[in-house]
Amino acid sequence: MNGTVLHPAKDISIHARVLKRENGYKPWLFDFHVDVCRYLQKPNIPVANLIYGLFKEFSNINHTCPFVGPQIVKDFYLKFELLRLPLPTGDYMLSLLWFFDKKLQFDTNVSFTFVEDLLQRN
Repeated sequence: MNGTVLHPAKDISIHARVLKRENGYKPWLFDFHVDVCRYLQKPNIPVANLIYGLFKEFSNINHTCPFVGPQIVKDFYLKFELLRLPLPTGDYMLSLLWFFDKKLQFDTNVSFTFVEDLLQRN
């Protein structure tokens, strides 16, 4: 993902959902709203910590508001050890609605397939 914020964004919020594919994508585990500026100052939302922790090292989205200029997530891949959740095998989608000044700016959907490792790890 490579996006450029042309004007300083000071009021950013996200509506995040995790959906599971069962005859179409259905709401599954998480459905929450995050005030991004407040969260980046004090990261105290466990579910947001989990999701942000997955892509944080692949991104330059690592400071508080205002955001302006290029915002990049590059060479991202899902690291199982960072997921920290027991997910059943299936197809999932992380849906993020991004609001700047309470207006929808863009919608990102990340789809992935997860397969449980049922073998014992040594």
